[in-house]
Amino acid sequence: EADEFITYAEGGVNRMQVVISDLLAYSRVGTKGKPFEPTDCQLVVDQAIANLRVAIQESGGVITSATLPTVMADAVQLIRLFQNLLGNAIKFRGQSPPRIHVWAERQGAEWVLGVRDHGIGIDPQHHQHIFVIFQRLHTQQEYPGTGIGLAICKKIVERHGGRIWVESQLGKGSTFFCTLPAIQSQATTERA
Repeated sequence: EADEFITYAEGGVNRMQVVISDLLAYSRVGTKGKPFEPTDCQLVVDQAIANLRVAIQESGGVITSATLPTVMADAVQLIRLFQNLLGNAIKFRGQSPPRIHVWAERQGAEWVLGVRDHGIGIDPQHHQHIFVIFQRLHTQQEYPGTGIGLAICKKIVERHGGRIWVESQLGKGSTFFCTLPAIQSQATTERA
């Protein structure tokens, strides 16, 4: 019985450490951010994929990307943004190996970036709630996590002057969108 209680306590401590780490990451988005500089989103996504290499291999996943733009951003925070979005696509894959595609589309003075998967999807009634800190749609046993990842994504995108949202239906995958301001010289070049 004592061993069982010790194991239970140890599990609780480990989960608490993850929560504290995620809360620190959440609080640091605004206070520890680096100045914005031209950031190649392709390099950012490549680094996020490298960070998730083990999870991608274990899941049998495939991640593809279209040509991605250079934006004014904090590269470290953008890596965290894409690592969270890609990590969620891997985690919430359902029974099939994940197929994830990252793309970007220019719309006026901003870029719309998307991360599309073919996973379990999200009921439309929960689309706004998932970006609130500690909001979880599944139990810890079904899918481990703290419920902070998408709140961090929202905070990162808002720090960059953008917005984030999801389009999804249960069983039909999800597409997470975020906007980032285009670099002014890109806007001038495209108008010429």
